[in-house]
Amino acid sequence: MIDNPFNSEIFKNIWLKHFNEGNEPFTIKSIIGADFYKSRFPGLWVNVGRTHTKGVYYEFEEKNKRLSGKSCLIFDVPTYFDCPSTKGGGRAVKRVRQYPGFLIELEKFADLAGFMKEQFGKSSRYKLKKYRKKLEQSFDINVKMYTGNMDKSEYDHIFDCFRELLEKRFSDKEEYNNNLDAQEWGFFKEVVYPMLLNQQAGLFVIFDDKKPIAVTLNYFSKDIIFDAITVFDIDYFKFHLGSVNIMYLIDWGITNRFSILDFSKGYFDYKTRWCTKKYDFEYHLVYDKTSIKSTTIAILLQKYFRLKQYLREKDINKLKNRIHFLFSKKEPQTKNLSPNYNTKFEEFDNKELELEHIPEYGPKINKIVFEFLYLFGERSKEVKLFRVLEDDNLLVLKGKNNTKIIALNEKVENILKP
Repeated sequence: MIDNPFNSEIFKNIWLKHFNEGNEPFTIKSIIGADFYKSRFPGLWVNVGRTHTKGVYYEFEEKNKRLSGKSCLIFDVPTYFDCPSTKGGGRAVKRVRQYPGFLIELEKFADLAGFMKEQFGKSSRYKLKKYRKKLEQSFDINVKMYTGNMDKSEYDHIFDCFRELLEKRFSDKEEYNNNLDAQEWGFFKEVVYPMLLNQQAGLFVIFDDKKPIAVTLNYFSKDIIFDAITVFDIDYFKFHLGSVNIMYLIDWGITNRFSILDFSKGYFDYKTRWCTKKYDFEYHLVYDKTSIKSTTIAILLQKYFRLKQYLREKDINKLKNRIHFLFSKKEPQTKNLSPNYNTKFEEFDNKELELEHIPEYGPKINKIVFEFLYLFGERSKEVKLFRVLEDDNLLVLKGKNNTKIIALNEKVENILKP
């Protein structure tokens, strides 16, 4: 039996509160490890948690094999969980592949260096180490996994920053993210804190000084880290913050003796690059094959989910998300806020030009500042900005060891506003 955080009383009770009006779960004696609620679909029972879990493990009770005509739908069963097959009693299971899954077998490696050597070639390892070094060189980076103990006010602050980063990221991508829906986000915010205190969940946070710039929501079993939602500040994209975040998390997982880091369901390029094992998420239709009604329900749902998978493989879901995003926009988006500029920084040694110090500036100028930091190895806290009074399209950046000038395609005053 896998120690599954999604079968905990905390997770189940808060999920039922948000998505089933707080009704009590229903236990089917023939199935161990999953509780159910009555679906609107006649004759169908669905596992508590539905698609909000990151993997459900269940077993069959051998002493009580009968389903008594019931049809049960269990979402998101990872194939590597190896849920046991049915044995008699009229029970049967139809398995429908839905999403690809990806994981890292942490138990195979003694440390991060060992993983990197096994997973990447020499050139890729060099680049990834460079990204991490440049990030730590340019900013006051510190990393923390919050689990087991966390002040509620700090939790609320981190979670609010978490949402802001997600909104910023998906606004930039012009994609809809269902996690940001009020009902879903309310569920996550309420369920994670008590699970965190109980060491069944954690928030892995990268800080630039005191500002969260990457947040990963994790759930924990005894041996598995489930990466549920992860996001990083797109302003730090030049430093490949997403990849650096994964390296930090792998390091933490190996150090704390976890066997698996599970990236969960859904295809992304970074998952295929970092994973050591691929698997599938399946929907399991458990039914009573002695019942015509139960068998019919299972067959119909199997055809339905196969059709959904076919459409998903044809990228229909991406079109759906794009349309949903366009119709859900409530205010102007933040995409393309960065100014156009000549990407070639020039040496600045013209002492005749009159400069004016810029003490504060808005987010539109971050792309230029971060480019400067990345190229010249300066530290963020030591960089000062100046405008050239004779030409308001010129910007001067001065670090500890470098002073550069760059030409913008718009006036400096336009990009200083928040």
